[in-house]
Amino acid sequence: MRLFALTSLVMLAFAANSVLNRMAVGVAGLDPALAAVLRLGAGAGVLMALVLARRGTAALRVAPGVAAAGMATLFLYILGFTLANGRIDAGIGALILFGSVQITMFAAALLWREPVGRWRVIGAGVAFSGLAVLMLPAGGAAVDPTGAALMALGGIGWGLYSLNGRRAGDALAATAVNFTLALVPALVWLGLGQGTPAVTWGIWPALLSGAVTSGMGYALWYAVVPRLAASLAAVAQLSVPVLAALGGAALLAEVPGPRFWFAAALVIGGIALSLRRN
Repeated sequence: MRLFALTSLVMLAFAANSVLNRMAVGVAGLDPALAAVLRLGAGAGVLMALVLARRGTAALRVAPGVAAAGMATLFLYILGFTLANGRIDAGIGALILFGSVQITMFAAALLWREPVGRWRVIGAGVAFSGLAVLMLPAGGAAVDPTGAALMALGGIGWGLYSLNGRRAGDALAATAVNFTLALVPALVWLGLGQGTPAVTWGIWPALLSGAVTSGMGYALWYAVVPRLAASLAAVAQLSVPVLAALGGAALLAEVPGPRFWFAAALVIGGIALSLRRN
């Protein structure tokens, strides 16, 4: 039950990230590179302060391979996710993101010959069908293809980042190191831009996302994910698009219609099926 509660809390943090970053980049018009730097910088600052205060510098000795993979995959996720949030709505973006995550993590489970029972496969299929229903554009309007491709790239990055977390011994320290290292390519990205980006009120949701829902949420995820099978971790994250769509309705005036509730029932039902014993 404690594992379920912690996993649910992480899923809420992931959904909040979708809404906050959509608010910062898509609504407030904050430069994507600046949003990425603020998010990673805030997360790195909070996490490093916690690690140093509780455990000292010795805790930051993360295995080089784990740290390098964490930096690369976290930045890949941040890059695709942040750019896409300027093009597509929070709910649809979360759908594409975690659909890509699911495919990445299920592929890893098969490559690792991890046992994947029939109910987990059936549950994943039902949940993914709910995401497909949610993905169908209303009124025949097409989803921006570039935004969708960027979000899918971010999903692959997040799936690989989650898998890398299974190798991290100290979740808090590993996440602090990942955020600090990923800040370097983010600063390069910002420096490659033309001129100084305009600062808007979007800095506040970006900072909140970095310090709370990203930094603390990802540290908790790194603590939880080693205790979950790769396939189950993938299915659990399918709840995020539903939560993000609800957040978008509450904060961005993107009110879901009947189709959303039908899709939500499929997603939640699929997750319930995947938790059945085979």
